[in-house]
Order: sequence, then C-alpha cells, then structure tokens
Amino acid sequence: MKNIHVLLIPYPAQGHVTSLMEAARCFTSNGLKVTFVNTEFTHKRVMSAWSETDGPSGLMQMVPISDGMEPCDDRNDLGKLTKTMFQLMPVKLEELINDIMGKG
Repeated sequence: MKNIHVLLIPYPAQGHVTSLMEAARCFTSNGLKVTFVNTEFTHKRVMSAWSETDGPSGLMQMVPISDGMEPCDDRNDLGKLTKTMFQLMPVKLEELINDIMGKG
C-alpha cells in the first residue's frame, strides 16, 4: 500500500473539512500518503488551529488553492463561493495532480 496516494478535497465548510481531516488521519495511520487540499482561506484557519503535536503527519501534505474570491468577499455567500470555486479550482487541481504525478 505504500504507493497509494489519496487526494482529499473538502467543500470549505467546517463539517466537511473536519470529517475529511479525520479520514485523512486514518489513511496516514495506515501508511497511505494524503494530499489534503483546502481553499487558502480555510487552509490558514486549519493550520493556525493545529498545535505542533497534533499537526499533519509526515504522510500528509496540506495544499492551499485559491477559491477565486477577494479577501474582503463574504465566504458565507455559498452561491458566490461555489461559483468562483467551480470556475477556478478545476484548473488548479489539474496542475496539482500533474505535479503529484511528476508531469508538471
């Protein structure tokens, strides 16, 4: 199983991020490599909430991707957030996957 690499991409809402983070920890505890993708906004919140002892393991890579919104935009506007994410994230995810696969 050492060649298995899991890409996890939660919708940027706390319940989604928290649940997938628990799954990611289960995967890494079983030796799987995980790339956990968050929007830049959520990534900053997750990273600031972690302490040194309960942060990501060596098998988990945390990667931020832009959600396409401006810093002053209201991320509680789920319609706008979803629209901008679907416009920008597919290209960014393809680039990330190519980098992971060594094609970038």
